Amino acid sequence: MDQSELQALADKLDRLIERCQKLEQDNATLRQLQDDWNRERAQLIQKNDLAKNKIEAMIGRLRALEQH
Repeated sequence: MDQSELQALADKLDRLIERCQKLEQDNATLRQLQDDWNRERAQLIQKNDLAKNKIEAMIGRLRALEQH
């Protein structure tokens, strides 16, 4: 291998390393976003369950009032 081929190979290797680092950063960002979405989803499910329970309780009270 002559010097120009070695330099070309070194340049390709540098670009590959940069691309890997960028992918690692992107992956970390995506994992953080996924964690955020999962937390938000869990909160929304909890709020939905709470609202459902309140509505069911109100329906129960309305039915009890109807019977009296």
